[in-house]
Amino acid sequence: MALSIYSTLSKTKEAFRPLQGNRVRMYVCGMTVYDYCHIGHARVMVTFDMVARWLRYSGYELIYVRNITDVDDKIIRRANENGEPFSALTDRMITAMHEDEARLNVLRPDEEPRATDHIAGMHAMIQTLVDKEFAYAPGNGDVYYRVGKFANYGKLSRRRIEELRIGARVEVAEAKEDPLDFVLWKGAKPGEPSWNSPWGAGRPGWHIECSVMSTCCLGDTFDIHGGGPDLVFPHHENEIAQSEAATGKPYANIWMHAGAVRVDGEKMSKSLGNFFSIREVLEKYHPEVVRYLLTASHYRSPINYSEESLREAKGALERFYHALKGLPPAAAAGDQTFVERFTAAMDDDFNTPEACAVLFDMAREINRLREVNIPAAASLAAGMKKLANLLGVLLLESDEFLRAGAEGRIDSIHVEALIAARLNARAEKNWTESDRIRDQLAAMGVVLEDGKGGTTWRLDAE
Repeated sequence: MALSIYSTLSKTKEAFRPLQGNRVRMYVCGMTVYDYCHIGHARVMVTFDMVARWLRYSGYELIYVRNITDVDDKIIRRANENGEPFSALTDRMITAMHEDEARLNVLRPDEEPRATDHIAGMHAMIQTLVDKEFAYAPGNGDVYYRVGKFANYGKLSRRRIEELRIGARVEVAEAKEDPLDFVLWKGAKPGEPSWNSPWGAGRPGWHIECSVMSTCCLGDTFDIHGGGPDLVFPHHENEIAQSEAATGKPYANIWMHAGAVRVDGEKMSKSLGNFFSIREVLEKYHPEVVRYLLTASHYRSPINYSEESLREAKGALERFYHALKGLPPAAAAGDQTFVERFTAAMDDDFNTPEACAVLFDMAREINRLREVNIPAAASLAAGMKKLANLLGVLLLESDEFLRAGAEGRIDSIHVEALIAARLNARAEKNWTESDRIRDQLAAMGVVLEDGKGGTTWRLDAE
């Protein structure tokens, strides 16, 4: 089964055929770095990290580009509030973003262009649009795109220009010919960073950034363009309009959009008090638990972020790690049927729920085999871990994950000392003392597991 991908542009699953042989070029809209990344950003990070891992595993030569917007209204406003240069704020937030994605086991893109490094390219594309009369400079330092001149405007979002004009309005400071026209270049305002341009000092509009950075890194037409669900309109619609008007070529072959993250069934919003940064979440939950929650649902489906969903994600990982626990190192073997099922799922528009179902079936078979054939169980476990690693999970040793969270909650040295005391009591057949220590550990949230190799422990899932 060949890889198929659902494209937001065609609203269908399409057989994936790279534009140039085996080479795949993918561009994803990244973060606007004025604050710490939130759990919605994490969804996009993890989704396209999963896509990149699978494309490379499937043998494609992938070039993955994810941009950074490092100048815009929010950045300028926050920097002014902080009393610092905008570049100091963005540098600090980019460092924090890299720290967050590393904890979520998100691999860095091949290229990570910053908007402020592509100002000259923006000038060139805007001038091309002006020359082709797709853009105009009204003389106030701004440059606008003529939406009505682009015949296919709305083809991504399925919106019609006539419907969009209803309720559209022009701000007092704007000099638009049409309320739908959008800004390509903003004239400088006092106290804002600016760059010289053919139209006067100013800075780029949001949409032009991605058109320039993507085509600079990947060419006029590339294979996959991705991003969050809120970018379909107007950002991606505007990218298509300005890019295709400038180059005269199709922009992106396939458009992919990750699903939204809802919090306890509601849209995430600072005004509702349900807005969580990645680092706030990781203070409470293990990074693999968060990664699994973001991966196990189909990338196009909305995710409900809640205490219950996180407990379910942790429980799923515990089942996997228990299946791996105590088995000797081995080469992957006996997993071909599972590999074929996993591959079929992932080739079907990255169907991670079905891929995770395969992992659960492997865990059940490992648990069955460990009772009758340890070498076979170990080989299948190696195969399961290899497949799970493609989703970015099961990267730890079992005990390391099952004890995760012990530091800071309880004293690990104290736990080990109590376990040793209990073993001594059992050796002396002092069952009363042995049971007392077990109860004491249980009250601390420690679960003991007695086996042939001795006693191990983990924290209770609750």
